[in-house]
Amino acid sequence: MPAPDVTEEDVRDALREIEDPEMGTSIVDLGLVYEIDVAEPAVVKIKMTTTTRFCPASGYIADAARQRVENIAGVRQAVVDLVYEPAWSPDLISLFDLPKT
Repeated sequence: MPAPDVTEEDVRDALREIEDPEMGTSIVDLGLVYEIDVAEPAVVKIKMTTTTRFCPASGYIADAARQRVENIAGVRQAVVDLVYEPAWSPDLISLFDLPKT
């Protein structure tokens, strides 16, 4: 049985389940995920960042992203690349799914 095609949306939905432990918000909604590449079969490449270069949770977030994406049917390997250019800023936060005040 062939592996299902994995889409960028599948990966983004999986990553949305991961919260930044310091911010308590999805890493997707925080704008931490810069790029998702699903061009290679069974391999997903993710470029993402943290809110600061020396974020103490960077290892946790990268590991959680890799593990969560590797649990998607059809993904054999997830490669997470933490990048710091461009630097993250609050302007990248998605206004969707945030509580209204």
